[in-house]
Amino acid sequence: MSTPPGSSRAAQMLASTAPPGGPPPAFPQFGHIKRHWDPTAGVYAAKLLPGDYYVTTEGEMITTVLGSCVSACVRDTQRRLGGMNHFMLPLESEGRAAWSSDVSAATRYGNVAMERLINDLLKCGARRENLEFKLVGGGRVLAAMTDIGARNIEFVREYMRTEGYRVSGEDLGDAFPRKVNYFPETGRVQVKKLTNMRNETIAAREQNYLKELGTAPNSGGVELF
Repeated sequence: MSTPPGSSRAAQMLASTAPPGGPPPAFPQFGHIKRHWDPTAGVYAAKLLPGDYYVTTEGEMITTVLGSCVSACVRDTQRRLGGMNHFMLPLESEGRAAWSSDVSAATRYGNVAMERLINDLLKCGARRENLEFKLVGGGRVLAAMTDIGARNIEFVREYMRTEGYRVSGEDLGDAFPRKVNYFPETGRVQVKKLTNMRNETIAAREQNYLKELGTAPNSGGVELF
């Protein structure tokens, strides 16, 4: 069958326009997550900041930008169900994070971020044996400091081994920040490594964020990039 002239252009124009009614309903715990229509992907996108995580059953895209941070992209391969987190540090050594009433304050740490994401997926109907994991991030963007990215990578790999999960794909390490788009419905992950021209700005913002982590609770997330 031949393609009618201009049909590709028409499809692009259709995708650039958000459908009426706004974004699909989100689970109550994710009411603070900002969502917008992405005309390139033709879907609603949930944008994660450090300390955020998000679970969806609605065919949405989840997007974030990572420097030293790591995101786990997790889905149930048998259901339209998946989610992603964005954590800044591997562990809360004193155990305060696990009991924090501020979700983003707790989930900025990898151990809490992983548990909350997986637990929410299971509560929404996912099965542990069907979970697929893809890992992204952990760039060395803070050259003058401890390599937090490497610590995050070490943590998340050890977590996978300890919990008995298999990693089906990863893009970890290197010296670049990354923009990540995740499509839980299909498991597709798009990763764009950002250029060196932006590294200094990203590093400065990440340093500021780390200072805030050490001196005050996170009151809703700081957008690094």
